[in-house]
Amino acid sequence: MTRPLSILHVITDLEFGGAETMLAALVSRPDPRVRHQVVSLLPAGAVRARIEAAGIPVSDLGMSRGVPSPLAIARLASLIRRSTPDVIQGWMYHADLLASLALVLSGRRQRTRQFWGIRCSDMDPSRYGRVFRWVLALSARFSACPDGVIANSQAGLDSHLALGYRPRRQAVVWNGIDTGRFRPDPQARAEVRAEWGVAESERVIAHVARVDPMKDHALFLAAVDRLTSGRVVLVGKGTEDLPRHPRVLALGVRSDVPRLLAAADVIASSSAFGEGFPNVLAEGMACGCVPVSTDVGDAAALIGPCGLAVPRRDELALAQALQTVLDWDAETFARHRAACRQRAESQFTMAATLDGFLQAYGK
Repeated sequence: MTRPLSILHVITDLEFGGAETMLAALVSRPDPRVRHQVVSLLPAGAVRARIEAAGIPVSDLGMSRGVPSPLAIARLASLIRRSTPDVIQGWMYHADLLASLALVLSGRRQRTRQFWGIRCSDMDPSRYGRVFRWVLALSARFSACPDGVIANSQAGLDSHLALGYRPRRQAVVWNGIDTGRFRPDPQARAEVRAEWGVAESERVIAHVARVDPMKDHALFLAAVDRLTSGRVVLVGKGTEDLPRHPRVLALGVRSDVPRLLAAADVIASSSAFGEGFPNVLAEGMACGCVPVSTDVGDAAALIGPCGLAVPRRDELALAQALQTVLDWDAETFARHRAACRQRAESQFTMAATLDGFLQAYGK
């Protein structure tokens, strides 16, 4: 019997986020072809418990955000020597760079293959600090060092090539989602709507994103001001601190997102830049929510015929798209909800995502 491929995943942190959630879903799915291990640069956050519950070893290097640590790099090099992985898969810029350095220090560069991960597109470095800009420049400069680069969107790969990335090998592997966790759930829908005080006849728009310049909450809330119907639920770190709005319920960070999405009718994304494969759109679609999104990253390709994509930073276009969906009759809405679930089950499976990674690794 063929020995499972040993994959060491290195990620910046394990707080709630698209990349972190995707990693947890990937490694938690049993598959005899692979054996996973996860390392977080920063003290591991809320997603760690989910990964460990699946029996996957998780370590953290104890770094502090924004503070380079030679000791942490030495710890990672030691871990690589002990665990002898076949592949190191990086997730995001800092983890990519530090894993490359640690692999060289471990003495296993000729025996362990390394792949970097691209999880975003069209980043706007001017909106972030000097350290981020420095890390991005270094990543482009040394992008030929790993054996390959795996992007979760075509838009992400294209934008990084434009930034100067010159990988030896490149692949695009769309994210998968757990369609068993993210699914229509009539019981959860009724319970959550009762908690919110929302009638079944009212249509609810969910917007799930941390407050960050990339996510453009200001544009979204301006679009909501133009709506003549519907209720809105904001989920994500910092949303509870946004200005109050009579039609909006802001919940902050939540660990029960599948349950909340089951209670919604529309999943919205208002990002201005930076998205690669917007997980939340796929997760919402799996729950039967109709997607309405700005056309950032691979959002339009992901949505397909199931929803609407509009130009980024266009408040009026976003408002009109949301209102169009809210005004659909019951039959049209039901047809689109069913199509969303079907597309999620056929296009965004974890099995297809793992197959894509293994193909990129040459397996």
